[in-house]
Amino acid sequence: MPTTFPDFPKDFVWGAATSAFQIEGAAFTDGRAASIWDTFCRTPGAIVDGSNGDIACDHYHRLDADLDLMRDLGLQAYRFSSAWSRVQPDGAGAWNQKGLDFYDRLVDGLLARGIAPYLTLYHWDLPQALQDQGGWANREVALRFVDYAETMARRFGDRLASIATHNEPWVVATLGHEQGIFAPGLKSRRTATQVSHHLLLSHGMALLAMRAAGVKAPLGIVLNQAPSVPATETDGDRAKAKLADGLLVRWYMDALFRGRYPSDVLLDLGDDAPELHDGDMAIIRTPIDFLGINYYTRSVVGEPAFTPAPGSELTDMGWEVYPQGLTELLVRLRRDYPLPPVYITENGAAFADAPDAQGRVHDGDRCRYLQRHIAAVGDAIAADVDVRGYFVWSLFDNFEWPFGYTKRFGIVHVDYATQQRTPKDSALWYREFIAAQATGAARPTL
Repeated sequence: MPTTFPDFPKDFVWGAATSAFQIEGAAFTDGRAASIWDTFCRTPGAIVDGSNGDIACDHYHRLDADLDLMRDLGLQAYRFSSAWSRVQPDGAGAWNQKGLDFYDRLVDGLLARGIAPYLTLYHWDLPQALQDQGGWANREVALRFVDYAETMARRFGDRLASIATHNEPWVVATLGHEQGIFAPGLKSRRTATQVSHHLLLSHGMALLAMRAAGVKAPLGIVLNQAPSVPATETDGDRAKAKLADGLLVRWYMDALFRGRYPSDVLLDLGDDAPELHDGDMAIIRTPIDFLGINYYTRSVVGEPAFTPAPGSELTDMGWEVYPQGLTELLVRLRRDYPLPPVYITENGAAFADAPDAQGRVHDGDRCRYLQRHIAAVGDAIAADVDVRGYFVWSLFDNFEWPFGYTKRFGIVHVDYATQQRTPKDSALWYREFIAAQATGAARPTL
């Protein structure tokens, strides 16, 4: 059944997103130093296919052609991240001119093609030199981030549509420092909660520093969020779902918008709660100009672990396709918090795909996923949520963290052996959709 799209505001922004480590490659080229992900990739067993980001999509060397592809796909906006260790190899001290020059070419190249640049300062690739000093568990690293943010904002801020401080601090803290399945691969709940606090603190301090420097670009942060629902209506599952929501959503939203951490989560953490300094929470509560939301699926919480119901549609990650969860999440956030303008900064799905004999990549499952989630955004707007833009994750197939190159999220297929780019049916559909939005024509569906 074709998807019905609500009307979107005329100035709604349509784009695609990537991150530096996942696409740039050139890992040790032109002065870039190792990040924690370069180190983690070399840990035996950390990456399922034993791969790394040394080459990835070779975007560093293929910049102009990739920018032309973005233009040809009709993108209005491009969300990307800067690699801290490419521009400041040690995370402190000397700056790397060749690294800064690369982002100059990227930003100027986007603008020359009529594409708005949306910068994320930190997408998980901490310079290894800073990890050697304790990483995000060390409060001093938050101060190093402030210096990095201010320098980048001074250099690029006059040309950027927005600057986000962090991408998904929950992932950095929980997957990287508690579960150990992301870099730097630590397994300590106490460390993870302290890391989450330092990430939020560095965000607030960076906002203050960038604004003091006169940066005019809108400033915000990007959070991964999802509704957490109980697998059954037992008291135990309801309690688990509430705590899961507290750890994923309220921990970050309460800090950013209320200047405190949720009391039920602090009670659960006990001695693992983070150490705070006087004034920290006021800094974290510094007003933001926008909030980025990354949404992929809902979280169903229960004991034993939730198994999707028979017939549930799943992505290649094993994630349930649940577009209405995006509407539910956005409406709930508007109800519970004084939300600034919201951007859907990531939304997409991994499905196995490959070019056919004619060189086409038919990814109907991804097309349907995107259509249904875009419609869900429209439903949230109709419910008075101020959503200003939508970014597909991802523009390219790329290095998918501990899954290496085994999962494909891109709307553009990448042959990693040849670096050939092939727009999939989803990219071609998205191009038509964006064009139709601009002209008021009927929106295409499959």
